[in-house]
Amino acid sequence: MHWKKLLPRYLILILFSLVVVLPLSGMLLSAFKSETEVNASPFALPEQITLENFSQAWSVGHFNIFFKNSVIVTTVVVTVSVFLSVLAGYAIGQLPLPGRKWIYPLLLLGYMVPFEAVIIPLYNLMDVLGLRDTYWALILPQVGLSVSFGTLWMTAFFENAPSELVDAAAMDGCSRWQTLWQVLWPLAQPAVTTLTVLFFMWTWNEFLLALVMVQNESMRTLPVGLSFFLGRYSANIPLLAAASIIVALPTVLIYIIFQRFFIRGMLGGAVKG
Repeated sequence: MHWKKLLPRYLILILFSLVVVLPLSGMLLSAFKSETEVNASPFALPEQITLENFSQAWSVGHFNIFFKNSVIVTTVVVTVSVFLSVLAGYAIGQLPLPGRKWIYPLLLLGYMVPFEAVIIPLYNLMDVLGLRDTYWALILPQVGLSVSFGTLWMTAFFENAPSELVDAAAMDGCSRWQTLWQVLWPLAQPAVTTLTVLFFMWTWNEFLLALVMVQNESMRTLPVGLSFFLGRYSANIPLLAAASIIVALPTVLIYIIFQRFFIRGMLGGAVKG
């Protein structure tokens, strides 16, 4: 009886898994084939595995330049955003901060505003500051967006951190800085790891901001570079598949590496530590 109840659920899961896996498997197989093989049978195994499509996409599509830009922007945004989010979350969640009851709703309001609604004013601001076609035009707005969410995330953790540990640290003479980094920081690892992975995925895949703020090809990031590459080589399916894998692979690897910490942080790290 128990198996009969579970069978429909497993069938639904298998069905949705196939819907997701089949297109991905077709793209993965196409990346290692020639155009002739793809046209003959898209889902068949390649007769001979070759990395020629990856090499060609990397050089012809200038993905070496786009990859470097994405790494620079993502590294700076994630590092600064996580650091500021931890500090802001600790201040709001643990310290007697003046105006605390107003700061949190304002952050929530800023996070709820659609980014598309501010992209034109943001473009004009970056133009006035002379920051268009620079890394700062990609870094500063994304730091602002990330810190808004990160502060809400880390505030939830610090508000529910064990008060006994904080009181004990104060009795031992620890400063607030020492309490944060020596007492609460080890407990915050799941929440911070989850936040880091989220920031990485959001920043790495950011498209609209990079498309609007950057017109110089040498400053494009991978998602924007892929869109222009798609328009230029739309008929070459193996080349497009290889380029798509180049763009998506870092995100997939980061998630696989930190999967255990990510799931633990999503389930309880941001609430219980």
